[in-house]
Amino acid sequence: MTTSPHDLEFSATDGSQPIRASSVLPANRENVELRTADGLTLVGEYAEPLTGSPDAVLLTLHPLPTHGGFMDSHVFRKASYRLPALANIAVLRFNTRGTCSPRGCSEGKFGDGVTEQHDLEAALAWCVERGLDNIWLVGWSFGTELCLKYGAVEPAASAAQGAVLLSPPLHRAGEKDLVAWAASGKPLTVLVPEFDDYLQPEEAVQRFSAVPQARVIGVDSAKHLWVGEKYARRALNEITDAVLDNGGASTPLPESWNGQLAEAPAPKV
Repeated sequence: MTTSPHDLEFSATDGSQPIRASSVLPANRENVELRTADGLTLVGEYAEPLTGSPDAVLLTLHPLPTHGGFMDSHVFRKASYRLPALANIAVLRFNTRGTCSPRGCSEGKFGDGVTEQHDLEAALAWCVERGLDNIWLVGWSFGTELCLKYGAVEPAASAAQGAVLLSPPLHRAGEKDLVAWAASGKPLTVLVPEFDDYLQPEEAVQRFSAVPQARVIGVDSAKHLWVGEKYARRALNEITDAVLDNGGASTPLPESWNGQLAEAPAPKV
């Protein structure tokens, strides 16, 4: 069991301090439960800026749970630790059905990307009921399959602004799903590691050419799991650029923090 951000003690920094892999910045954090249309309860956490409304909301969909993916997979954990404070972005993380993490276990069993449609829709419904807007799907590996298969069709299409994909394998999602995204006109940003195990940048450009509005970004030297602080930062910068309307400008996130700060032990990816 790891320490929850809810249990950490925050203290003032002595001047500006570097943001490390374990750094937790201030946010309003709450444990949430999502109820699916087929009657399951999923566990998660919502982190939002301390004051005001978020400029965007990330609905994160984690890597394959049968291979260690869960709501605490490191890029999404770091997004929830940093983005509310650094970019005024809220982050919803949750375990898909049958997945466990320190937060707890979601009910049900792994559905190989089929019954997980209900999980994505339950998370979007929670955001809508909360009155949130500018909601973006952010999938990683298996999570990208859920984005592509269900994010551009109803009922999800009415709630999701667009999607950002990290390391899409394009295994469960196929041509008809890409055609649906193309028809939706919704923005799609695709981050592809140079040394990905499943889909590398050159092939990704070809496969995603079916979606005219898709922006494929190859990330030099990165691998499928984005291991290393350098690559996690790159992913968070690209996600932030994609979901905030900055007029096309790219502004890297700060790498240091002057204010309240906590340190959390990191669960395994």
